[in-house]
Amino acid sequence: MRTLFVLSLLGLLWISNAHTADIPVDFTSPNDQLRYNQLLEELRCLVCQNQSLADSHADLAQDLRTEVYDMIVSGEPNADIIKFMVERYGDFVLYKPPMKTTTWLLWFGPALLVITALTIVVVAARKNKAQRAPLSEADRESVRRLINSNDNRPD
Repeated sequence: MRTLFVLSLLGLLWISNAHTADIPVDFTSPNDQLRYNQLLEELRCLVCQNQSLADSHADLAQDLRTEVYDMIVSGEPNADIIKFMVERYGDFVLYKPPMKTTTWLLWFGPALLVITALTIVVVAARKNKAQRAPLSEADRESVRRLINSNDNRPD
């Protein structure tokens, strides 16, 4: 039964991998092929975690690669292709988004997360240290009595 499950799982993985196969493209000019490859490296897949269109196997990435291919074949310059992608999908589609108020979170978000995490750790450490007040003399005497009573017990 376990073998059947493993084989079924492997079959599903193989089928999904075959489904995400990239559609090959052909260019009449090596310059167009170079432009295509450069654009795919500059543009980010919108559904993947930090992958370029060249690296992604997502369906949306394939759609975007097809869009880039069609625009190159129709003679669009790189700047117009990038402008189209940004207008349609926002600055997040660029690996190097421009510095402006709408992209500050992209630029400074990771640093803000680190600063927030460090602040939480420091505050928690200080709070923990403040909660460890020294024992009063009465508490010390109670502890001594407990230790002495345990020392005098027969094993």
